[in-house]
Amino acid sequence: MNESRRNLLKLGGIAVAMIPVAAFAAKNDAMRTAMKYKDTPDGDKKCSGCMHFVPGKSPTDLGGCKLFPGDTEVTPNGSCTAWAKKP
Repeated sequence: MNESRRNLLKLGGIAVAMIPVAAFAAKNDAMRTAMKYKDTPDGDKKCSGCMHFVPGKSPTDLGGCKLFPGDTEVTPNGSCTAWAKKP
C-alpha cells in the first residue's frame, strides 16, 4: 500500500468518525434568528428559567431548547422572545 492511499484512508476514517460529533453539536440558526435568541439574559428572563429549556449535564453546561430542533448549544444564561416561566 503506498503512502498517499494510506493517508486517504486515514482521512476518510477520521471524517466518518467526526459525523456523529458534528451532528451532536449543532445550532439551529434559522430558529435562533426568528426568536431573536441571544447569549445574554433579558433582565430576569434567561433560558435556565424557561419552560422550553432542556438543561445540559450540569447547571452551567450548554443545553437545548424544545423550540430550536436539533440545537444543542443553548446557554442557560441566554434569552429569546419565546421565553415562558417554568411552572
